[in-house]
Amino acid sequence: MRTLGIDPGSRITGIGVVEQSGGRLRVLHYAALRLGDGPFPDRLGHLFREVRMAAGGYAVDAAAVETVYVKRNVESALKLGQARGAAIAALVEAGLPVGEYTPARIKEAVVGRGTASKDQVGFMVQRLLGLAEAPPEDAADALGVAVCHLHHLQAAARVPGGGRRR
Repeated sequence: MRTLGIDPGSRITGIGVVEQSGGRLRVLHYAALRLGDGPFPDRLGHLFREVRMAAGGYAVDAAAVETVYVKRNVESALKLGQARGAAIAALVEAGLPVGEYTPARIKEAVVGRGTASKDQVGFMVQRLLGLAEAPPEDAADALGVAVCHLHHLQAAARVPGGGRRR
């Protein structure tokens, strides 16, 4: 099972592809996509194309996207929502089932605590996936999204009537 995880952002979006086989996790790809400083619609188009290319290029079976988390700035929340929409549209166009997870749920799946720091997530992603060094923050978060989704799918497969997260 190959899963594409996405940590959406309006300037940088993390993507990560993780394969689970026989209970083992293996990284196939990760990147922090720099969307630039150009007009926002152009950045969304770039994001859409990159996500679509990653979905097709790594023959993924499923995808997951982090939900919006906003502390204060409404304008930032709207832009983040639009970035999520562009990523989700690319995934749906690729014919993939898409799971969505809160930051706390992802941290819980990766670190064991929903209040874990970004550094703790990066450290655990590195350990869980056997990487020589921690990936860039946005890519580490995306790999965490993929790991969370794989854990969810594995747990759902053990429960009668279990399904994908929406």
